Amino acid sequence: MNDFVPFAPTDAAAWTTAPHGDSTKYRRGVLGVATGSDQYPGAAVMGVDAAVHTGVGMVRYVGPSRASDHVLARRPEVVSGAGQVQAWLVGSGISADSVGALDPTTAAGFAHASDDGVPVVVDAGAIPLVDLGPLAVLTPHAGELAAVLDVSRESIEQDPGAAALRAAAQTGSVVLLKGSDTHVATPDGAVRLVASSATPWLAAAGAGDVLGGVLGALVATRQGAAEPSGASLGPADLAHLAATAAVVHGIAGRRASRGGPFTMTALIEELPGVVRDLVVEGDARGPAPVG
Repeated sequence: MNDFVPFAPTDAAAWTTAPHGDSTKYRRGVLGVATGSDQYPGAAVMGVDAAVHTGVGMVRYVGPSRASDHVLARRPEVVSGAGQVQAWLVGSGISADSVGALDPTTAAGFAHASDDGVPVVVDAGAIPLVDLGPLAVLTPHAGELAAVLDVSRESIEQDPGAAALRAAAQTGSVVLLKGSDTHVATPDGAVRLVASSATPWLAAAGAGDVLGGVLGALVATRQGAAEPSGASLGPADLAHLAATAAVVHGIAGRRASRGGPFTMTALIEELPGVVRDLVVEGDARGPAPVG
């Protein structure tokens, strides 16, 4: 197990930020999103929708026109175009084969994500396309991490904790390795967390896009709340927020499942209730059926 520490809903509650009387949409966090493509516009829709449902103050979407049209049709409160943000989410619905072939709008979004000096949640497809470092959180599954480490998927699945640690050290970034147990590690290996809230029914297309939106929102919200004091997030903070996202995502999946299959739309609709329970009750397991 490489000494990974279990991360429970009660732990996630401490990393879920609620608004207060002095909150503004900016202090609640602004998330920049550069995701989706003409081929996969749904990835952008799901990530943005998940971020909004998780409670971020504002989403700025940057992407190709087809994806942008779908995003704005689904979430008219989203602002189209780059601007000041507290965090970025990049890469969902974009293949690693897109190097040098991104549409200009998405490429500009990736450039902002690399240069803005704020935390960046990086879906596996974008790993070669943005500058990595201690403010990046990579969110691969076993197959995607195998490509990063140039090893077999089987070796990742045999010891996911060791793989997450190796990837974090190699990339210099926080790594969230998705799976039935989600392993999170910092580059120095000082923070090693494992979240086990998921249902097997979450193994479905689009679940990773939703997770990215949840994590992006949690990071932007935490950073937005910290900025008035001059504080900024570091790798250890990002690792705890990544584990929190896995818990929120997993519990929402269990509630949507009720023991059976569910759509990503149903998963997203459960997110506000999970967040509410974490910030109000300090827990979110409740009586929902386990799938």
